[in-house]
Amino acid sequence: MLRVISRRFFLAALAGSTATSALAAPPTASLRPSARGGNHFKKAIADPQAIIADARLGGRVCYAVADAKTGTKLEGGNAKVGTPPASVAKAVTALYALNTLGPSHRFSTRVVATGGVSGGVVQGDLVLVGGGDPTLDTNALAGLAAALKAKGIREVRGDFKVAEGVFPQVHTIDKDQPNHVGYSPALSGIALNFNRVHFEWKRQGTRYDVTMDARSNRYRPDVAMARMQVSERRAPVYTFADGGRTDNWTVARGALGNGGARWLPVRKPALYAGDVFQTLARSQGIVLKNAKVVSRAPQGTTLALHQSDDLQTILRAMLRFSTNITAEMVGMAATAKRSGRPSSLRSSATEMNHWAKATLGAANMRLVDHSGLGAASKMTADDMVLTLVKARQNDVLRPILKAIPMLDSQRRAIKNHPVEVHAKTGTLNFVSGLAGYMTARDGTEMAFAIFAADEATRARITRANRERPQGARSWNRRAKIMQQKLIERWGAVYGS
Repeated sequence: MLRVISRRFFLAALAGSTATSALAAPPTASLRPSARGGNHFKKAIADPQAIIADARLGGRVCYAVADAKTGTKLEGGNAKVGTPPASVAKAVTALYALNTLGPSHRFSTRVVATGGVSGGVVQGDLVLVGGGDPTLDTNALAGLAAALKAKGIREVRGDFKVAEGVFPQVHTIDKDQPNHVGYSPALSGIALNFNRVHFEWKRQGTRYDVTMDARSNRYRPDVAMARMQVSERRAPVYTFADGGRTDNWTVARGALGNGGARWLPVRKPALYAGDVFQTLARSQGIVLKNAKVVSRAPQGTTLALHQSDDLQTILRAMLRFSTNITAEMVGMAATAKRSGRPSSLRSSATEMNHWAKATLGAANMRLVDHSGLGAASKMTADDMVLTLVKARQNDVLRPILKAIPMLDSQRRAIKNHPVEVHAKTGTLNFVSGLAGYMTARDGTEMAFAIFAADEATRARITRANRERPQGARSWNRRAKIMQQKLIERWGAVYGS
């Protein structure tokens, strides 16, 4: 069964303020701090360049650390060099959405009747209207279907439509990702279950039983618009073809084993939501025609309404679980409010870059999406630290960042470690980022950003191998060890 992610978290206030100028001209080389008084032990702390060299990452490591309250730069290396931030970009997206939409904003999904209702019969069309909710799930659609029955709806004379045009339709977040990865689904103004369909297979003698469904913790409706066929081959594991009104998948029989399951991306979000809602409505005795997709929401009477959690809660879950589709949809929602419906995902990211420059003073952000999945995105360590210092003045970001444990040599969390870290991680193949806030033993709070990337090695990976390329896991492990050593250095040198 699908685990439901709890999104009941505390809210934090959002307000504007003026960033300090202490980061305006940071050094480009790492600075060795002078020992204070009798603290001669600090001389024995590893130099950042030694820590970086020991990680054997290749490529480039960029980092910066500053006093979180004053913005005073403490240390940096390659801090003005643009580097792929990976999912660290989601922290900027969270600020963009909070600043533009407000922490209490909620997304609405409606069921609208055109032509009026008479005696429980919808005289015109019934329309499922997407409102850009990235967290809409099967349980919510079931609630909308139940609300129709509670209103006495028993028949629809017209068509069943799904309106998705609040955002542009995007086939995949990042076209360089393999077709089958669930973290790069399609986007539009409606999303269901993070635009993923659940594929499960079980061996029955010499054949396999396969299912495609939109499961939640309470329902498991079958899906007709996503189809799977077992093919007699060993590779590639998956193939995808656009069937017009269907997503057509094949899977290699030689890769299945006795049984298993995984989530696959959906490429037709409106048809997916319509397919599932049609099934759930039928369970309430309401028979709908097959869904037609429209861009504009029609005029009519709202019969049922579902509202999401507040934005602050959604963003906290996004930062914790690093959900790409949530970042893209809240980012586009912010752009739509600022400047109107974006023409593309990239144009929405460009609008966020303009906002970051005007509001945060982060002049060198070159993000191509809101999630950081696209490797063409670039961010400097200085700009990220400047963003964190700005956000710290009203404590708008730190309360929703994930606590990052410090680990021992066996990669186990160290209890009562003197350094406390709240940050956003970011991982792509041969790209690793970490940025956020650290509090040292004496209470000194610092804002930091660490970006590591071996872009040459990454560029050599074929598209088919980008889910688990050789060497990426050990590279990422070394990058994380390096990040912790830099944090421990800063805690010892600047926090005591």
